[in-house]
Amino acid sequence: MFNNPFSPIILLLFSNVFMTYAWYGHLKYKTVALPLVILISWGIAFFEYCLQVPANRIGSDFYKPAELKTIQEVISLSVFLVFSVFYLGAGIKWNYVVGFVLMCLGAFFVFREWG
Repeated sequence: MFNNPFSPIILLLFSNVFMTYAWYGHLKYKTVALPLVILISWGIAFFEYCLQVPANRIGSDFYKPAELKTIQEVISLSVFLVFSVFYLGAGIKWNYVVGFVLMCLGAFFVFREWG
């Protein structure tokens, strides 16, 4: 079941949903005491790690470390983009799109085998 190159990508996707919520979800609750927010974020991050660690372990069978990190970053940015627009109500500016495209171009160079 987990012995294929798509498993780490799926695990990283769900891991990043937890991570993004743990890191940024509290921004809608600025009246909640900071120590409580920190404890709640740690609790959410626990589930992120429960997915992220196996994703990297399984992923290391299929991807080089730089490729695995690149996959994680592209997923992280994608999840954050959706989260910030739909959960936080933030807009998307043209320079965000350009930056994201440049990061995806960087991913192309990481995965491209050069002679």
